[in-house]
Amino acid sequence: MKKKESFTKGDLVHEVAESTGQKIKDVTVAVDAVLDAVMGAVAGGRRVSLVGFGVFEARVRAPRQGRNPQAPDQVVEIPARTVPAFKPGKAFKDRVADS
Repeated sequence: MKKKESFTKGDLVHEVAESTGQKIKDVTVAVDAVLDAVMGAVAGGRRVSLVGFGVFEARVRAPRQGRNPQAPDQVVEIPARTVPAFKPGKAFKDRVADS
């Protein structure tokens, strides 16, 4: 698969503004508010489910052992930590598969 060009938050704002007829300034505020709400909910331990799009949630990554790349024989303990995760919904998966 060929690497494709990035789609940035600015591109998203412009596309939403164009499709809704709203001002870029207003769409920027709305997009920022949505992203902030999703990040805040996930950081607070809540799951954000957008039907057809996907689910954002926090997952705990178990502690594990790793290797120091500068001293490959040295074992390093990597502590458990909480990380953000995204699981795409069926409509999202189908759309990507069909493209």
